[in-house]
Amino acid sequence: MKRLALVLLAGLLASACAAAAGSPYPLDGDPEARRWGDGPYGLLLLPDADAEGRSGAWDAQARTLADEGMTVVALGAADAAVAAQAIEALRAGGIERVAVLAAGEGAAAAFELGVDSPELVDQLILLSGTGDASGLGVFPKLFVASEGEAAADDAERMVDEAPGDWNAIYLAEGDGSGREILTGDGAEEAMEAIIQRLDERR
Repeated sequence: MKRLALVLLAGLLASACAAAAGSPYPLDGDPEARRWGDGPYGLLLLPDADAEGRSGAWDAQARTLADEGMTVVALGAADAAVAAQAIEALRAGGIERVAVLAAGEGAAAAFELGVDSPELVDQLILLSGTGDASGLGVFPKLFVASEGEAAADDAERMVDEAPGDWNAIYLAEGDGSGREILTGDGAEEAMEAIIQRLDERR
């Protein structure tokens, strides 16, 4: 009886750990993609180039966002074609609108997606991203950077040059860059600003 109880307990712990780390979300070209939650609004996370564990690097943020009632998919590849595939898969599963949150160099893929396939993006949130925002679609955009990084100037430029009427900037305290904005000083406030922005649209 004790052995059965231990086996059941081990199974429950394994299930809990798997849920915390998200579920596999198979995509061509990205075996690392993970999924959290099952809400009616989709959110796609694109990693920074040096993110350790890639899709798993988003685990804490993905769980928080899924708890807000979203279906969250984190990619292991910062690739616009894979991002488009992930959004199409979410839509095929009944999720009509998908926002994109990209960090650092993952923002390059988000830019490409936002220029080439704007109809796939419900809104775009960039952490320490940089690029020519004038070519993006008219969907809402939030440009996030920390006050102490060079990307803060880029965020201020992009919010002015981006098309559409619903563009905003959020400058977090500290000097973190990319996903570090959501893990360092001011992380809680930055996450609250992102959640508030997502809630305004969905």
